[in-house]
Amino acid sequence: MLRSAIYTLSALLLACASSYASEDLSTLAVAPTWLKLGHYLKQGEGWQSQIDHGRFFLAANGKRDPKAELAATVAALSREQHSGDFSLTCLYPARFQWLQTQGYAHWQTPACPERDQWLAIIDPAAMTLVFPTAFMNNPSSMFGHTLLRVDAKDQTRHRELVAFAINFAANANEADNAMLYAYRGLVGDYPAAFSLMPYYRKVREYNDYESRDIWEYRLNLSEAEVHFILMHLWELQDASFEYYFLDENCSYQLLSILQLARDEWQFTQAFPLHAIPADTVNILAEAGLLQAPQYRPAFGTRLNHYASQMSASDVEQALAISRDELDVEGGNLPAEQQAKLLEMAYEMLNFRFYHDGLERATTAPKLSALLHQRSRVNAPSPFTEVPVPDGSPIEGHASMRTGVGVSREGETQALTWQWRGAYHDLLDNPLGFVPGAQISFLDLELALDDDAQLRLNRLYLLDAMSLAPSNILFDSWAWNLRLGSDRQTLNDGRQNRYFVQGGVGKAFGDPRGVHSYLLASGELNAAPVLASALSVGLGAEAGLVLEQSNLDKWWLSAQYLWQSDKAIEARSAVSLKWQLNLLPLAGGQQWALRTEVGYQQWQDSQAYAKLNLLWYY
Repeated sequence: MLRSAIYTLSALLLACASSYASEDLSTLAVAPTWLKLGHYLKQGEGWQSQIDHGRFFLAANGKRDPKAELAATVAALSREQHSGDFSLTCLYPARFQWLQTQGYAHWQTPACPERDQWLAIIDPAAMTLVFPTAFMNNPSSMFGHTLLRVDAKDQTRHRELVAFAINFAANANEADNAMLYAYRGLVGDYPAAFSLMPYYRKVREYNDYESRDIWEYRLNLSEAEVHFILMHLWELQDASFEYYFLDENCSYQLLSILQLARDEWQFTQAFPLHAIPADTVNILAEAGLLQAPQYRPAFGTRLNHYASQMSASDVEQALAISRDELDVEGGNLPAEQQAKLLEMAYEMLNFRFYHDGLERATTAPKLSALLHQRSRVNAPSPFTEVPVPDGSPIEGHASMRTGVGVSREGETQALTWQWRGAYHDLLDNPLGFVPGAQISFLDLELALDDDAQLRLNRLYLLDAMSLAPSNILFDSWAWNLRLGSDRQTLNDGRQNRYFVQGGVGKAFGDPRGVHSYLLASGELNAAPVLASALSVGLGAEAGLVLEQSNLDKWWLSAQYLWQSDKAIEARSAVSLKWQLNLLPLAGGQQWALRTEVGYQQWQDSQAYAKLNLLWYY
């Protein structure tokens, strides 16, 4: 009798509590945490979730109605409190935990063996933001990448590789070529999802296979905040998103789960058009989330650093040893020299094993033999540690840029205004960016001349360049690609041409010092002055870049391309650019002065000069 009364009273209390809470569903449905749990964005007068596929919504219209999804969630979880079947409660632990703090504190917290075992394996205590630098040979990684590492309670620096990583990536079709891959990524034609994997796999992919440096920033999150983020990650295990390279990408979606930790964080709202990894890292720095970074140099970075401490002949000998073409024990070499050659030979062979995909069956015994030989040499390692670069990605300039200036072309003067959507060129401050790499989207310049005529001087949809230097270790290819419109000189003035131009060749020297390149180039041109619809250009492009410091850079470039159209014999251009990167002002605002003098020849020739004040934001 007493037990029956208790059950009746409990049921009445549950009903009253649920009834009270349901009166507040309209308010709760637009609460910041609920909207972030559903990945809802404002769409006109309504809402729409960025989750597109998979098992996630409980309401039929839950994707577009956060209140309906909240009501369905409350109803489903309330039923499970009576039935004792907690399958949905265990499937949506972040929703359940949040609702307990919003008027449903009476709900019983059930045991969820599968989820609890998952948590026990991860053993979470903290999180680290991981930033692999840009990889120019992959369209989706040209701006860099971000992921999260979940740090265990007993983790040390030596055990980080066995931690777990949270990654968001597109499920691309391996058969798609680079152009199709880039197109489908731009239009959101790939499904994408969160995944959890061992961190060493990502280090192997970025550090070893792609030779990308990695920066690791421990996040200022409490253990409870980390736990809540992981509970939401559990909810997303069957959810699928549409992947967009420019905005709804890896960095954007990582922000979407990090901002769950606190109501006031709305990180994704700062990126309505594009989310570049470096910018998303900066917004976390501004929120005070990032601790001092740890640097993990790439395999290629480490090899180049070791080679800088050796003579060219020593490097050649080490290469020969790694290929079984030379036996170091066969010569009468000092112990220090043997140690240097054997260590370098081992590192070179190990690099080729990962980067070139050598057969494990034949390579592993060779690596073991080199280690065994080195162990018999009584000498310390001759190599120093790779130095940490003088700036991490959060210290780099902002990706957008605008500027005002003046120009002179012959007798014509003009005021100019320019704007660039993203991201970095060879003259920008190199701090925090990959040396010798350039990628610019939507680079625009307008000019207002003496006659108050407004004209479009330049619109580059894409201007990318990778000048990885060739040296004794790496036989790298340099390349560039430009697509857009600019003004060329005619016999009676200037005219816009529309073009796509690309080149491939070699670069030499030090990107942080004196750097040169020579490319074989080709282009397609379209312009009213041409006799045919398209003109083909073939020729060469060369350049010399001098970086005196992070603040002072010069760039001399020249092009000559023979043209197939009878109206234009050739197109040539020479320019000398200099940029002075000014020290950041109060608030971290970054400015620069850029000058350019040059000569252009198309149908006619013209010299010009420009001076611009640039602002990065």
